[in-house]
Amino acid sequence: APSADEEWPEAEKAEKLARGAALKWASGVFYCPEKLEGLGQYRSREMQRNSSIQSRLKSTVQSYLEGVSTGLEQLRSAAQEVQGICQELGAARWALLDSAEQCQGLQQMRMLMAEHVQLASVVQVLPQLFSVHEAFSHTLQLLHRQCLLEAHVELMMMEHLRNDILCQLHLRGLSSAQATVLSYFGGLQELNECLAKQLWDIAGSSLQLVCQDPALFVSAVRIVEREERIDDTLLLEATFLPPGRPKGWRQKFQRVLQESLVGTRFHGTLVGTVGPALARHLVVLKEDVVSELRVVKDLMVQCVPAHYNILGVCTAAYHQALKGHLQELLREDLDKQGLFLLLEWALRVYHSPEMMGHPDLLPEVDVSALGPLMSPELVDHTERKYVVKVKASVLEWMQRTLEVEFKEWFREEEPETDHEGFFQSALPVIVMQMLNENIQVASLITDSLQQKVYNMALEELEAFLGRLREALVQCGKEHQRDRTVPRFYNSYLLAVLNNNLALSSAVSSLHPDAARREVPASLWAALDRMQKKACQLLLEELLLDLQPLCLQLPSRRWLSGSQLVSSMCEVVDRYSKDFCRVRTPVCTLLLAESELVVTSQYLRALLQQKMVCRSQEERAQLCHRLLQDATQLRDLFCGLGLEQSQQSLEAIFALRELICLKDPALLSLEVLGFITKYPDVSDEHISTLLDLRGDVSREMRHMVLEMMAQHPQVLPDSYRPIFSTILVPTPELPLCLRKGKCA
Repeated sequence: APSADEEWPEAEKAEKLARGAALKWASGVFYCPEKLEGLGQYRSREMQRNSSIQSRLKSTVQSYLEGVSTGLEQLRSAAQEVQGICQELGAARWALLDSAEQCQGLQQMRMLMAEHVQLASVVQVLPQLFSVHEAFSHTLQLLHRQCLLEAHVELMMMEHLRNDILCQLHLRGLSSAQATVLSYFGGLQELNECLAKQLWDIAGSSLQLVCQDPALFVSAVRIVEREERIDDTLLLEATFLPPGRPKGWRQKFQRVLQESLVGTRFHGTLVGTVGPALARHLVVLKEDVVSELRVVKDLMVQCVPAHYNILGVCTAAYHQALKGHLQELLREDLDKQGLFLLLEWALRVYHSPEMMGHPDLLPEVDVSALGPLMSPELVDHTERKYVVKVKASVLEWMQRTLEVEFKEWFREEEPETDHEGFFQSALPVIVMQMLNENIQVASLITDSLQQKVYNMALEELEAFLGRLREALVQCGKEHQRDRTVPRFYNSYLLAVLNNNLALSSAVSSLHPDAARREVPASLWAALDRMQKKACQLLLEELLLDLQPLCLQLPSRRWLSGSQLVSSMCEVVDRYSKDFCRVRTPVCTLLLAESELVVTSQYLRALLQQKMVCRSQEERAQLCHRLLQDATQLRDLFCGLGLEQSQQSLEAIFALRELICLKDPALLSLEVLGFITKYPDVSDEHISTLLDLRGDVSREMRHMVLEMMAQHPQVLPDSYRPIFSTILVPTPELPLCLRKGKCA
């Protein structure tokens, strides 16, 4: 057998550790000789502590031993009880085996008892079963007298009886007998249909009833609520669902009520597509919807349970019906007034205090959560249709205005004038008023519609200016055939120019919003083309009057002194008086262009006529005449208000310097300065000028032309062409011996 040290190695180890700790403590305490005197005290103290520890250990071990003894005693008692229970269970098992045969006899008694219970139940309901047909008749009479609540009570009792019988048959698996029961209670179907018909009639005339006889409407609502509770109960049990359940009368009642509100008003209603009929229809629609929603809010809400949310249901019904009704109307071929009315009604009137925002409906009625009456896509499509209709109307009006304007040009009297004496007509006022009115009307709907109409107005104005320009050209052609028709041709051209200025200033302020006044460049170009065409026709008239005078120069008679330029000045002065009837920017432009016409015609006459100076005296005489003419013309235009820096007559003075040059050897230098100042001068122009001098040799001419070839000129962007519009005859080739022999 193992020793105690081998069984408890931990005890040996603990003892060794205790001895070592004690030895270490003692060596530390008694290291000094003076501490040996307290050895007796240390011994007695340690003996007391050891005896205390031993007594605590003994008491602890004693308590553990007592607990173990008690536990062993309880285990012994439990084992004895378990043994007794096993013996009793065995005895009960043998007793049950002995009574099994007796239980088979009790099964027959149980079946008889169940049959007795069924028969007792049948006996109890026999009086009710026998009175079913009588109850049918009574209930039908109650329905005919509109005693709806009493009739419904009878109906519920009979349905409850039928359902109980059917449920019992279903639970016992007697499905074949259900057909007999359903046949016996067949009158319930007729009663249900009769009651439902009356309920739907009440729902269909709910608005009138809540005002005149709310009790009948409340009775119908109570019946619907009863049926709804019965449906919920049967669906919750989910064991047996009688035939005809769930009835769903509440949903049907609300559906019929909604159809009665919107059906007769929105389905099958024929509305005229012209403005007045549609306007009357929308006014009536607005008034009816508001008045009926008032009735729902003030009266019907009090007659139905709160969870019906009857006001919200009716509001949604009206909203959806109006949404569909507007779509049906928009499918018709409406005129522009009809389209405007629908847009205004859907986007402005519908949400305004006149309708859904009426003080009598707020705050209970809120259509903001129901979505827009017209979708953004439908609004955009309708706006585009409206713009197309407005465009057709504007086009028609503008065409009429143009026809009236064209007829006025041929009147036997001058055009009307404004308070400042400028010629004008009613055309710009009519056109801009028409466009402005359409833009202002569109601004009453949406900004997008206003912008669409604004863009359309600018496009139509641009097209109108094109047609006006064509009419002006046609009028000019007729005037060319007979300059007496129209009689006041120039005056009406000046009126056209003033009208064009009026349109130019008015178009910039056409849009009400200053930040969105974007005038396309094409419109400005059309206005500019219109102005240029009118100015061109006026200058052509001036040219026709100047040409007979210009044909007389240069000539010997002109050199010797004549009133030719004075006559030209009289013509220009007469036209300048007419130009004063047009406003300043164009008046200045006409003066400048007239001066250019006079200059070019004068130069053209000099360069195109085959005149050659035969002597130095003739050249001096020509220079003197050029100086007098140019000075007289310059003084004329300066007197008319055209500054000298804006005049092109300086070209005549420069040309005179070429002719007056006494030393032909300096011609190259003089011509170089001339072409530098007037870069549109060609070789032919210079050759003609040299011919006009009459003293330039072939070698000098060749030198001058060679110099020009070595110094090609480029036209600056700001240069006003003078010589490029003057065609001169091409000189004959100097190498030809005689005509017809050229290679």
